[in-house]
Amino acid sequence: MSALIVITLGFVAVSGTVVVFTTQPQRQAVSLAVFGALLAPAFLVLGAPDVALSQVAVGTAVVPLMVLLAVRAVERRRKS
Repeated sequence: MSALIVITLGFVAVSGTVVVFTTQPQRQAVSLAVFGALLAPAFLVLGAPDVALSQVAVGTAVVPLMVLLAVRAVERRRKS
């Protein structure tokens, strides 16, 4: 394995661990976006540019936004 692959997979492993051990949903959504942003270059280095582009669109933007909207809806429902 080349050093670039090892470094990118190391960043992915560390950021994935941070996502798992984050307890607050808002912070977890932000760390999930960072995880998605770090996963995209890993896909690119591993030779899947189409998957990397999809990861940037979905994993970095759409999924964290949906999580934040769901958390906000649940909090509003609890208050009322």
